[in-house]
Amino acid sequence: MAKYQRYAGYQHEAPEPQIPKPEVPPEPKVVTVRDGLPILFEPCESPAVRVVHPTNPRAPSRNLGVTMLYVPPHGTVSFGSHEPEEVYAVLEGNGTIHFTQGPQLVSSGDFIYLPPWCEHGIENTGSQQMVVMVITSPANP
Repeated sequence: MAKYQRYAGYQHEAPEPQIPKPEVPPEPKVVTVRDGLPILFEPCESPAVRVVHPTNPRAPSRNLGVTMLYVPPHGTVSFGSHEPEEVYAVLEGNGTIHFTQGPQLVSSGDFIYLPPWCEHGIENTGSQQMVVMVITSPANP
């Protein structure tokens, strides 16, 4: 494991914020998966729920998407690519993430960083449902 880096906070000159700070701080939102919006990404057979997303009035983000993806045993998510960056956090189950360079086994506790336009797909090779938290910036449409 790498040595801890010290973080000095915002004591040094920081770049100008891209989002202006409002006069009144915005209220946080505490949401659950049940507050999300169910979605099926065509042509995938795996259901998903958009928990934090511009389209969810209960957690309307501007620059971020958080989606829970549920891949059933032997289910797949089609191979493809898109502009937004993503991080997959495998919360339950195991399977294979397919990349142009070849397959990679993943299981609970793994994080997968996908840069823009990285070709990827998922296959649940286990006997239990795979639960994957998908963090996207900016949010997928």
